[in-house]
Amino acid sequence: MCEKIKKVNSWLATVFGDQAVPQFEVNTRTVDILYQLAQSSEARCSDIALLIEDLKQKASEYQAEGAHLQDVLLQGVGLSCASLSKPAADYLSALVDNAMVLGVRDTSLSSFMPAVNNLTNELLEAENSNRRLDRDLRALGKRLSATLVLRRNLQEDINKTVKSQSMESAKAEERLLSMGFVTRKTKEFNDTRERAESQLVSRNMEKSITHQAIVQLSQEVTALKQEIIPLKKKLEPYMDLSPSPSLARVKIEEAKRELAAIDSQFEMNVDFK
Repeated sequence: MCEKIKKVNSWLATVFGDQAVPQFEVNTRTVDILYQLAQSSEARCSDIALLIEDLKQKASEYQAEGAHLQDVLLQGVGLSCASLSKPAADYLSALVDNAMVLGVRDTSLSSFMPAVNNLTNELLEAENSNRRLDRDLRALGKRLSATLVLRRNLQEDINKTVKSQSMESAKAEERLLSMGFVTRKTKEFNDTRERAESQLVSRNMEKSITHQAIVQLSQEVTALKQEIIPLKKKLEPYMDLSPSPSLARVKIEEAKRELAAIDSQFEMNVDFK
């Protein structure tokens, strides 16, 4: 615990420098957290220091290589830095930069050409890859368009189906309500009929005034009316003749009696109806 506190205090003093270290509650949890932060910070600082040293070393190596290439180039053409004009020095610097970018051994044409060919091949491959990607992208665009059209059509079909289902549901509900109403009314009519029949039975109603009996009487009245028609036709010839008074009175009385009997029967049937 004491070693951790010493380590934490040393790290905090390094971090804050000339500033005062803020007060904090010293307990096991706080010390453990600050100790872990101190270890992580020191490890990161060590890694950064190593990276800086590596970059410095590479920079010095690049500078030495550049100076060597510059000396080789100047000695090869028999020139010195002092004898070069500013445009020539700029061109020479650009040539060296290109050689370093291309990663060639020297600035000779035999070194530049393979490097340029390699870059050209890489460019052609990149262009071919871009064309393939464009074709794939166009194909995907067509598929996406077809998919969107299909999705829109499916959505329209779904909307139509939902609308149709809602209408059918409303119709089915209306039918159920109508069926319920008809069922209730049928039950009410049956109950009313049963109560009426019970009342009629309790009152000793005659069967002659029932609906069926009345219908039968109506049929009989219709048949009697049909029977009266030929009898009236039989009387028509007598209406035109001039018989003897006694015989005419006898026939008239007979016809009156038959007609009175038929009228009486007809009136009785009508009264029952």
